[in-house]
Amino acid sequence: MSADHSDTFRQHDATQGSSEARDLVWLPIPPEEIDGLPDTLEYAHWDGGPDFPTDPARCAFYCVPYMKPPQVCTRPLSAMTNLRVVQTLTAGIDHIKPALADLAPGVRLCNARGVHDASTAELALTLILASLRGIPDFVRGQDAEEWRSGFRPALADKSVLIVGYGAIGSAIEDRLVPFECERVARVARSPRTTERGPVHPIDQLPQLLPEADVVVLVTPLTEATRGLAGSEFLSRMKDGALLVNVSRGGVVDTKALLTEVESGRLRAALDVTDPEPLPAGHPLWHAPGVLISPHVGGPTSAFLPRAKRLLRDQLNRFARGESLAHLVATTG
Repeated sequence: MSADHSDTFRQHDATQGSSEARDLVWLPIPPEEIDGLPDTLEYAHWDGGPDFPTDPARCAFYCVPYMKPPQVCTRPLSAMTNLRVVQTLTAGIDHIKPALADLAPGVRLCNARGVHDASTAELALTLILASLRGIPDFVRGQDAEEWRSGFRPALADKSVLIVGYGAIGSAIEDRLVPFECERVARVARSPRTTERGPVHPIDQLPQLLPEADVVVLVTPLTEATRGLAGSEFLSRMKDGALLVNVSRGGVVDTKALLTEVESGRLRAALDVTDPEPLPAGHPLWHAPGVLISPHVGGPTSAFLPRAKRLLRDQLNRFARGESLAHLVATTG
C-alpha cells in the first residue's frame, strides 16, 4: 500500500467520527441505491477500481465485485485483517474460494443462491431450444438471404437430464414443464426425493446418460466436478444428444468434447468454456453443432433487484448478529 493511499485512508477515517465503532461494509453497488440497509453499519462503495475507498483493514463485510476477474475480486483480501464475512453475487464461489486460505479463521463465505435462478434457467431453455430448432443456422441464412427450411428436432417428447439439481437446476425443470418432455431426470451429490420425483446420486450417471436426449450441466465447479464431462461421460451420451453447460467451463473436458462434436456424434450449447473467455482461433468457435454464448446466464435485468434484496437481507442479519443465509464455507 502506498504512503499516499495510507494518508488518504487516515483522512477518510478521521472524518467518520463515531462511525469508527461501526462495522464497515464494502459494497459493489452504491449503498444509497439499496433501500433498507441498517444504519448501524458504515458503508463504502468499491466495484473493483484501482483505488480502495477506505483502509481494507477496517472492512468487516466484503461483497465481492460482480463480473470482475478473480485477481480483482481477491486483491483486497490479504489486507482485510478484520474481515468476518465474504459475500459473492454469484452462485459459484470458485473464483474467490482459493484466496480464503490466507484469511484468519472464522471468516464466513456466502454465495448468491437465488439471485441468478431465473436468468440462468431462462438461458438454459434458450440454448436448448435454439440448438434443437437450428436458430443459429436461420440467423446465418438471414445474413446470406437464404431460405433454409426443413425438419428440426423439437424439445417435446425428449428426455432431459439435469446434472446438478440445486436452486438453478430446479428452476430449469420449472421451465421445462410446458414443453411436454417425455422425462426429466435429476442428479446431485446426494440422493433425495422431491415433489417431482427422485434426485439420483452422481454415481448413477453411467446408467442415466444413455437415456437422455439433452444433458444440462448446472453443477458447481469443485475438485470433484472438474472435468466431469470427460471422454467417459460423453461416450455414454446417446448419438445426436445435446450437451448444455450453464455451470462452469471446467466441468467439461474441452478436448474430449471437441472430439465428439467434430465427429458429428454430439452437439453442444455452451454459456461457459474452458478456457474462458474463449480466445480467437480456438476450434470450439467453429466446431459443428456448437452454439456458444459469452457467459451471460446471470447478467440480465433480473440481476440488480435480486442482488439488492439479497444484500439488504444479509446485512440486516449481520447487523443483528443473526445467522447468515447461503453460508457455503468458513475459514479455519
